Amino acid sequence: MISNATLDTISDMPDAGPLAGLLVADFSRVLAGPYATMLLADLGADVIKVERPGAGDDTRAWGPPYGPDGMATYFAGVNRNKRSVMLDLSAAEDRAKAIELARRADVLVENFKPGNMDRLGLGYDAMRKVNPRLVYASITGFGTGAGRDLPGYDLMVQAVGGLMSITGAAPEHPTKVGVALVDVITGLHAVVGIQAALAHRERSGEGQHVEVSLLSSLLSGLVNQAAGYVGGGSIPTAMGNAHPSISPYEVYSTADHPFAVAVGNDGQFRSFVHLIGRADLADDTRFGQNTLRVTNRVALKAELDVALSARGADEWFELLSAAGVPCGPINDVAGAFALAERLGLEPIVEIPGVDGMTSRVVANPIGLSESPATYHRCAPELGADQAEFLVWLAAGEGSGHGI
Repeated sequence: MISNATLDTISDMPDAGPLAGLLVADFSRVLAGPYATMLLADLGADVIKVERPGAGDDTRAWGPPYGPDGMATYFAGVNRNKRSVMLDLSAAEDRAKAIELARRADVLVENFKPGNMDRLGLGYDAMRKVNPRLVYASITGFGTGAGRDLPGYDLMVQAVGGLMSITGAAPEHPTKVGVALVDVITGLHAVVGIQAALAHRERSGEGQHVEVSLLSSLLSGLVNQAAGYVGGGSIPTAMGNAHPSISPYEVYSTADHPFAVAVGNDGQFRSFVHLIGRADLADDTRFGQNTLRVTNRVALKAELDVALSARGADEWFELLSAAGVPCGPINDVAGAFALAERLGLEPIVEIPGVDGMTSRVVANPIGLSESPATYHRCAPELGADQAEFLVWLAAGEGSGHGI
């Protein structure tokens, strides 16, 4: 699957990583596409991010917050390990450069409005003619059919895609998830599709078109809620922190802070109520089995809120976790990172930057024993690699064209 198409005039790329030697032309912006290409870059791919001259990716202006270097942390959070070049795709000369980049690339990722890349002469049908081995990934909001003209913003997709209808305190208060989760899910699906297409290319020698949409990715990501509707005709609604099929599985009151309990089976329930001093609840005819507990969720929550109010959330966490009962306090983001650090997960990585500065980034969550993720470049300044890119293009096929 490796084409040896990397920019070998640059010496800062690692020679390790399962995707080392893979060249990715990144024409995406904002979140879903850049998240996908960052994951590929973490695993060794050489990612060239193509940006608009003067402005670049929209998220360069999405702040505060900003890092110590003045860069918007939104942009920095999904663009490490990449090179940045500027191309005006409305200009014939720069379009020619973009086509040459695609001709040498292994993977192209784009999330333009459907039809725009075709009008620019950079669509899949055109690019497969100049590079039959190219894996061409398109990320859209609502596909290329009747929804092609709908704008693909995460909040909009959470709304029309059903996620807001099952999130929030009650059906009359639909609530978005606190992060652009649909974009993240779609980016992950894009990576899976790209990897599958590369595996196919390894066997066949042929590239293909990978298509993912925000709406389809969300519907898949609704998992049990979607399955309940598709397979059982049940239309779920917002239930606050409760679960439609499991109880106790929500947030309860303690002596100080809210506390999450996620009991998944009858054995865990028996251990749980014993430890909180309410062993009698396991033999109560309303609560002895999960189905009964779901039916009588409100009554059970009232009993548990009283019992758990005897101690604080951290004390309950220590006691119950030691017995294998799934539970935990409601951390803020700082508390979540602190927990990950205490557990030895090493969630933060520091990357050396320019002028002696370092950039703190969230670690790639994929663990690989023989070829782990690497962190060698901070998110680039706009056009940071323009000069080297132009030299590489001008050098022609001898610079590392492996198609």
